[in-house]
Amino acid sequence: MTEPTVTSVANPRLKALVALRRRRVREQTGQTVVEGHEELALALAAGVRPHAVYVCAQLFSPAGRAGVQHIGRQAELLDRVRGEGIAVVHLSRPAFEKVAYREGADGLLALVDTVGMPLSALPVDRADPLALLAQGIEKPGNLGAMLRTADAAGADAVVAADPVTDWGNPNVVRASKGTVFAVPVAAAPTDEVLAWARGHDLRLVVTTPEADRLHTEVDYTGRVAVVVGSEKHGVDERMLEAATHRVRIPMRGKANSLNVSVAAAVVLYEALRQRTTR
Repeated sequence: MTEPTVTSVANPRLKALVALRRRRVREQTGQTVVEGHEELALALAAGVRPHAVYVCAQLFSPAGRAGVQHIGRQAELLDRVRGEGIAVVHLSRPAFEKVAYREGADGLLALVDTVGMPLSALPVDRADPLALLAQGIEKPGNLGAMLRTADAAGADAVVAADPVTDWGNPNVVRASKGTVFAVPVAAAPTDEVLAWARGHDLRLVVTTPEADRLHTEVDYTGRVAVVVGSEKHGVDERMLEAATHRVRIPMRGKANSLNVSVAAAVVLYEALRQRTTR
């Protein structure tokens, strides 16, 4: 069966993909896009079933040996997609560039359902869960970077409290390298997040530059949630009051804080170190 080819940038399917750049449309449709071989491969491995995969073979051909290997991986992924009965739509280069949301597109883009689950469904019932709570994060790149770290550090869940961006933002998907589909995520108002944490007996380790204790001076074993705050203001008073421990990361230079995704990585890896050595 011949797979369809779209050449017109005015095609309604392409317009619908472009519209998903807006949060309101993502929330209304419950859909978003995944762009790139690595991101799409991880999404498939996590059990995501795209509604359709859009392909531009012209963008499959970087030069050199590494390029040949890359094309081979692209072809293998497409074979898997076809084998699962997922629709494949070919696009001309101008059509693909119309829907691509990043520079250096590699010719693969998929329409998928957005991610996220209720707080009550997050898998934190084992004896020693590790969660990351991120309050008021504005930049999709920071939220995505924290997801990559959470995945690498073995966190059980990531919760966005009062998020300014959403989990379906294509730049969250991109910055997370697709781990947004592998790590259980949820979003809720701060008060609901705190009630959920109390209900699951999670000790809150809250990062703040004003703390007296260093992040290495507390115990991260057992039932723990690491908490980081917004890029401008950090965590609010509700998080500080609910904290089991307030910690700071030592700063030897003139700046008084790290990028929020870096701060999350530093503390999560201290938690991983303690959990591994003990």
